Amino acid sequence: MSASTITRVLLNNYVPSGSAKISDFQIVQAPAPTKEQLKENEVILRPLYLSVDPYQRNRLSGAKESYIPMYQKGQPISNSLVATKGQPISNSLVATVIASTSGEFQEGDLVIDGGGKWETEYVARAGAIKKAPVYPGINPRDYVGVLGMPSFTAYVGMTVVAEPKAGETILVSSASGAVGQMVVQLAKARGLRVVGVAGSDDKIEYLKSIGADAAFNYKTCGSLEDAIKRAAPEGIDIYFDCVGGELLDAALANINEFARIVVCGAITQYNLSSGEEGYGVKNTLNILIKSAKMQGFTIGGYFGTKIQGEFIEHVSKLYDEGKIKYRMSETVGLENGAQAILDLFEGKNVGKSVIKA
Repeated sequence: MSASTITRVLLNNYVPSGSAKISDFQIVQAPAPTKEQLKENEVILRPLYLSVDPYQRNRLSGAKESYIPMYQKGQPISNSLVATKGQPISNSLVATVIASTSGEFQEGDLVIDGGGKWETEYVARAGAIKKAPVYPGINPRDYVGVLGMPSFTAYVGMTVVAEPKAGETILVSSASGAVGQMVVQLAKARGLRVVGVAGSDDKIEYLKSIGADAAFNYKTCGSLEDAIKRAAPEGIDIYFDCVGGELLDAALANINEFARIVVCGAITQYNLSSGEEGYGVKNTLNILIKSAKMQGFTIGGYFGTKIQGEFIEHVSKLYDEGKIKYRMSETVGLENGAQAILDLFEGKNVGKSVIKA
């Protein structure tokens, strides 16, 4: 049975620049949907786990000219991102079906919704969700964790963009985060020497526990350029960039000939108060001098393709065998979801940030 009321997380204010505040969100109660209200081929979902990711910062901005559609002010947070092939670009949440008018879904089915809403219960079209596949050793939380969008991003960045070769050295920024921790382990599995960068001693120890050959705390290391040289005295062949800014500059100063710079994110630049505060990268000439390649990518176009199936098969097997670890920071209660977003941009999470609804 559905609850009599549900909790919704709404966007209260757009945040075009600077850091979001808890007052930019609103938590409201609303009548719960009922099976009698369903149209044909609709379901009522009860989310179990929801994903919290850096790309959500752009969706809070209100910017209309972005590769990511903005959230709608006064409406529930919704991860309704759809790729060109019609496939959802994010395993934004995993949920249980609690009512259905679809022959495809029954009450109790575990499903993945790439366009899920931040509501404790909501109505979804049957054609917009899919049943969660069964893999050995995989539990519901893993669909927004080790098999979620950030892990897939790491897999595509490593296999398609980075072109890694055994024996090379890779530098990974935000290496203890949702993407970075997977990059570290995929790189080790391919025989690379891995240098991780993170923002606390606890995170550094975690990186060493998952196989990083060297790691340093960017907050306490002094000169970033010198810290990279100490950790990778023979230079960097691949830089997997999740942060942009000063660390990107320092990495460019340490690249080897024919290096590849994989641009996955720029989280240090997301909360700037104005464009003038943006970090001006200085060492771009090294891309020319070293015949290096710098390539950005977004994950949307890879959903629904052959490589997604390869990712799921490969990573689920390694995870079940204990050859991949995946750490998550869990926030309990959807009513605390807004704080989980703020904590992500303050670096308070270790690993993948999720909400247990």
